[in-house]
Amino acid sequence: MTASKAAPQAEEVGLLRRSLGVFLYTRRALELVWATSRKLTVALASLTLIAGLLPPVVAWVGAQIVDAVLQTIDTGLLDDKRATLAWIGLEALLVVSLAACRKGLDTSQSLLRALLGHRVNMLILDKAQSLELEHFEDAELYDRMTQARREASSRPLSLVRRSFGLVQNALSLASFGALLAAYSPLAVLLLAVAAVPAFISETRFSGAAFRLFKWRSPEKRKQSYLEVVIAREDYAKEVKLLQLGPLLVERYDTIFRKLYKEDRSLTLRRGGWGFGLGLLSSATLYGAYIWVALSAMATLITLGQMTMYLMVFKQGQGAFSAILQAIGGMYEDNLYLSNLYAFLDMPVESDEGTATQGSHPGDGMRFEGVGFTYPGASTPALADVNLHLQPGRRLALVGHNGSGKTTLIKLLTRLYQPTEGQIRLDGTPLEDWQPEALRKRLGVIFQDFVHYQLTVGENIGVGDVPNIDDEPRLMHAAEKGMAKPFIDGMPQGHETQLGSWFKNGRELSVGQWQKIALSRAFMRDEADILVLDEPTASMDAEAEAEIFQRLTDQAEGQMTLLISHRFSTVRMADDIVVLDGGRIIERGDHAELMAKKGRYAHMFSLQAKGYQ
Repeated sequence: MTASKAAPQAEEVGLLRRSLGVFLYTRRALELVWATSRKLTVALASLTLIAGLLPPVVAWVGAQIVDAVLQTIDTGLLDDKRATLAWIGLEALLVVSLAACRKGLDTSQSLLRALLGHRVNMLILDKAQSLELEHFEDAELYDRMTQARREASSRPLSLVRRSFGLVQNALSLASFGALLAAYSPLAVLLLAVAAVPAFISETRFSGAAFRLFKWRSPEKRKQSYLEVVIAREDYAKEVKLLQLGPLLVERYDTIFRKLYKEDRSLTLRRGGWGFGLGLLSSATLYGAYIWVALSAMATLITLGQMTMYLMVFKQGQGAFSAILQAIGGMYEDNLYLSNLYAFLDMPVESDEGTATQGSHPGDGMRFEGVGFTYPGASTPALADVNLHLQPGRRLALVGHNGSGKTTLIKLLTRLYQPTEGQIRLDGTPLEDWQPEALRKRLGVIFQDFVHYQLTVGENIGVGDVPNIDDEPRLMHAAEKGMAKPFIDGMPQGHETQLGSWFKNGRELSVGQWQKIALSRAFMRDEADILVLDEPTASMDAEAEAEIFQRLTDQAEGQMTLLISHRFSTVRMADDIVVLDGGRIIERGDHAELMAKKGRYAHMFSLQAKGYQ
C-alpha cells in the first residue's frame, strides 16, 4: 500500500475511533443520573419498559376488536357482542395505562431535569473553585467552561432519556417484528429499510451542529459581554454620556446576524435533507399499505389482521426510526458531554501544603530572587526581586503602571506561583503552607475590589467568612475602615442592601465603597499581613490621613504592604521600594530616596508641584 493511500485510510480509522469514543460518555451520564436520584431513575426505567411493551399489545387487541365486530355482524349472538365489548374494555384499559406511563415519564423527566441541571452546575462551580487565577485569565479555558455550562446541564438527561427510549423502542420493535413475521419476513426487512433515511438525515448534521457550537464560543462570549455593557447599571453612565449605545448595539446585532446566517444555512440543509429522505420513508410505508390491502382483498388475511398489520407497520416504522434517531441523538449528546467532562477532568495541580506555622516564627516575609512571567507572555512581569518585610514594618511599593506592583501582591497572596525564585513566610516556602492557615494571616484590599450585591454587613463580613454573622466584629472592622459613621446613618444599619440589583438596594459613592472594602480587609483580627493596593485612591485627603494614622497605630508585629500613587501616603512607610519593568531600581525610606535624587525623588517632586 502506498503512503498516499495509507494516509486517508488512517484518517478515516482515526475519525471512526473518535466517533465511537464519544459514546463512552453514555456510561458516565447514566452514573451521573443514578447518583442524582435513584428513585426517579428507577421510575424512569420502569415506565420506559412498560411503555415499550404496551403499544404492540394495543395493536393486537385492536385486531381482535375488528374481527369480533365482524363475527358479531355475521352471527348476531349475544356472546359475540359481550366478547366484542370485553375486547374494547381491555383496549381502553391498555390505552389509559399507556397514557399514564407517558405522563409518568414526562413527570419523572421534568423532576430529574431540574435536579440534574443543578447537580451539573454544582460540579462545574466546584471545579471552578479548584482553578487558579491564571486559569480564569486563559481565554481558551474560559471558552471551555462556557461551553460546558451552556449545554451540559441538559445533555446528561437527554442522553439517558434517549438511552431508555432506545430500549423502549427496541422492545416495541421486537414485538412488532414478531407480529409482522407471521405475515411475511419480507415485511420486517421493509420496515427496517423504511427507517434508514431518517437516520441518515439526523446523523449527517449532528457533528456539523456540534462543531458550529464549539468553534464560535468566543463570538457568543462577545455577545454576552456587550449585553452586560449595554444593560448593567455600573456601565450606564459612561455608555450614555459617550453615546456608545448605538455602536455597541450595532456590534451585538452584527454578531447575531453572522451566527444566524450559519444557523440558517445548517437548518435549511438539515430540513431539506430531512424532507427528501422522509419522502422515501413515506413511499416505503404506502407501498406496504398497498401490499397489505391487496392481501386483505384476496382474503389471504382477515380485515382485523389487515388493520393490525397496517398499524403495526406504521408504529414499527416509527419505532425503528426512533431507534436510529436516538443513536444519532446520543452521538450528538455525547459530543456535548465531551465538553463537560473535558472541563471536569482537566488536571489541576494541588496546592495543598501542610504547614500551619513557619520554621522561623517572627522572620516575616522574604522574596528571594523572585521572577514571574504570565502564561503566553515573553517578557517577565517581575525579575530578580529580593525583599524582606519584617513584623511591625510598613513597606510601600511605587512605580509607573505596569511596573509589577500588583503582580508582586498576587504572588504574595499565592494567587500565582513564582516562575523563578521563592517566597518564604517565617522561613517556610509559601507553597508548603496550608492555604487556610496562610489566608487567615492575610488581610487584603485590591484596587479592583468587588462591589457585592449583598447587605452592608455581608459586604464587610466576607473578609472573614467564618465570622460573617459576628456583629461586634463587623462593627469593629467598620470603625477601623472608617465606614461606621455612614453605616450608622442608614435606615437599616448593617442590614441595608447595597447595590441596585435587588429591591430597596442602596448605591454608595466610590469613596464609601472603598471604605467598605477597607473594613473588609480589617475583618480578620488575627491577620498580621495587611496588603493594601491603592486603598485610599477614592478617599478625600482628610480620610486618607486618618486611615494611615490608624495604620501607624497598628497592632505590634503586623506587617503592611502598601501600593499607592499618593506620595503623601507613601512617605509614611518605613521602607519604600521603587519598581520599574518588574525590577527593583531603588529602595530606602523617604529621606534616603530623596537624598539620592533618583526616580523616587523625581516622581515625588512632580507630584508635589501640583500642590504648589
